[in-house]
Amino acid sequence: MTEADRQEALTEAEMKALEERYDPEVRFRPLAFPLDWLVATALFVLSCYHFYTAGYGIPQAVTHRGTHLAFTLGLIFFSFVAWGKAPEPRSTWLRPLGVSLSDWVLAAAGVVAALYVPWIFDDLAFRVGDPLPIDVVMGTILIVVLLEATRRAMGWPLPVIALLFLAYAYFGRSMPGILTHPGASWSNIVNHLYLTSQGIYGTALGVISTYVFHFVLFGVLATRIGLGQLFIDLASALAGRFAGGPAKVSVISSAMLGSISGSSIANTVTTGSLTIPAMIRVGYPRHFAAAVEAASSTGGQITPPVMGAVAFLMIEYLGVPLTTILTAALVPAFMHFFGVLVQVHLEARRRGLRGLTKEELPVAWTVFKAGWLTTLPLFVLVAVLLSGKTPYLAAFWGISSCLLVLVIQNLIRHDVGTAIRETVRETWDGFVVGAKYSLSVTAAAALVGIVIGVVTLTGVGFKIAYMVTSVAAEWAQNVSGFLSVLPFEVMSVANLTLLFTLIMTAVVCVLMGCGIPTTANYLIMIAVAAPILGLLGVQPLVAHFFVFYYGVLADITPPVALAAYAAAGIADANAFKAGNTAFRLGMGKALVPFVFAFSPSLLLVTDGFTWTEFFLAAGGAMLGIWALSAAFSSWLFAPLRVYERILLGLAAIFLVAPDLVATIIGLVLIAPAFLRQTIFRSDNDALRQGAD
Repeated sequence: MTEADRQEALTEAEMKALEERYDPEVRFRPLAFPLDWLVATALFVLSCYHFYTAGYGIPQAVTHRGTHLAFTLGLIFFSFVAWGKAPEPRSTWLRPLGVSLSDWVLAAAGVVAALYVPWIFDDLAFRVGDPLPIDVVMGTILIVVLLEATRRAMGWPLPVIALLFLAYAYFGRSMPGILTHPGASWSNIVNHLYLTSQGIYGTALGVISTYVFHFVLFGVLATRIGLGQLFIDLASALAGRFAGGPAKVSVISSAMLGSISGSSIANTVTTGSLTIPAMIRVGYPRHFAAAVEAASSTGGQITPPVMGAVAFLMIEYLGVPLTTILTAALVPAFMHFFGVLVQVHLEARRRGLRGLTKEELPVAWTVFKAGWLTTLPLFVLVAVLLSGKTPYLAAFWGISSCLLVLVIQNLIRHDVGTAIRETVRETWDGFVVGAKYSLSVTAAAALVGIVIGVVTLTGVGFKIAYMVTSVAAEWAQNVSGFLSVLPFEVMSVANLTLLFTLIMTAVVCVLMGCGIPTTANYLIMIAVAAPILGLLGVQPLVAHFFVFYYGVLADITPPVALAAYAAAGIADANAFKAGNTAFRLGMGKALVPFVFAFSPSLLLVTDGFTWTEFFLAAGGAMLGIWALSAAFSSWLFAPLRVYERILLGLAAIFLVAPDLVATIIGLVLIAPAFLRQTIFRSDNDALRQGAD
């Protein structure tokens, strides 16, 4: 970015304050010495433990998961306050080392209850199904502590959902209609959730402790060595000169940075502190600048190779290699950023906005020559992943490469003694911050284990699936009768049933995502919604991607569009207006899941893949996104008339349907607007040439 952009950018303290304001997962309370040092040491040890085990072997599953959970629960009660703003960290009899006695008790209880299952592991097989009273007591303690830890780190929504599922398991006999079940005693519930691998110590916690932690740490270290800044500068050099250049820089840099960070709000604050002031300076409205950054940043969670935590959850739940997940994510991720870019470009043309001048732009070769070393860890990470090694081994070598680059950078900048001290300090800081950022997602994954455990205990997932598909089938029959007056069939009853099921699933994903982080949302939805889509013949990979995409969409969907609100804070814009605009800019992410649900070939690696189906689906989706973008922007090559916007909007619906007849209908609808716009542009070009 230009020097002017850097001067207008937020300071590190301002960015931290803004991120804490909109992201409850990073609202860490201040601690006084010596507790701050003790907590930092525990966080550093946790990172060292995971770094070592990633390279030299993961311990037995229950031991590994229990160790990680024990560290997390102990640290959460020192890192997050129970209510409101953190008090001054002063030590008293009731607040030893500045932390209340209740927090000390909860931390200790969480550590003991989490380590109890690994401790009794040798006898576990004899206790499952017939728990001892001490087992029930310890399980109850862990459930209570986990509910409180997650509430502190993430707020009320997820604990409330977990409590509702627990109530459903216990009061099954009192449930209405199809939802009724024999019910379970508290002892049986605790047995299932605490002593088996179907609950708290299940796959979700396993993935967080085995894969996700390592990639969070990698993202923190990669950003600290300058890889994120390199992405921003390269995007400026490549895209800044085009119309509305800073907005295009925002889209491209957010895609690149998001590929290693996987956090919508962190990505928004990091890149937005530079790109949002630049967008405003060239003429974009404040709310639009905020929306561009928010919509772009939410794409980070769907962009390979990291994709937040969900890619690693998918490999466990689907039983496929990580390369399959990353390949499937390529085209849908491209469609999202394509949709944002098209709208940014049309808005720039409509407003007559300029790009950045040559003097304002960095030179791509100069930027890369100065920062090429920071790309080494990313290349190492991807190379090891593609070689077929385990993801945690890839993360080990990626983290090791980050540390190597850090040593080289410090040796270049300082003498040997100072370089060693700086390397130690920065490694300590990176390991501490990386572990800190993992606390909330670990608590969420463990608590979601309760939800998943209740689903497997009661079979409620299939009951909900039956209810939803029955309603969708009834709606499909009604709509099919209404459409029967047409001389051709628009959609079969089966496809209409699938469409209505997808719509209901999407709405639930977005609503849940308003208060629940993407990872937790995904885990709950695959337990509840995936069986629904499975009943209709949707492939598991497609079903998982569908609920994942709509879970991510919640970050830019009002009324709780946290990424958009964070961007609005940087832009000093109306937050709700920024959220509405961000949702409109991210409509590619909303349309594409329906495309690959009906045409799985868009994901490249699904059963029955054909290039014909792929190109029809991809081409139709791109045309549909372009048409809908023009309708929203009221601009194609010139201002659009009302009827042209309506035609383009209708055409978009037909174009994204992966069907040849629907595509032809869409092209026919586009034709009048396209022809008039082309003639209008030709006449204007002729007038300009005559004037010259």
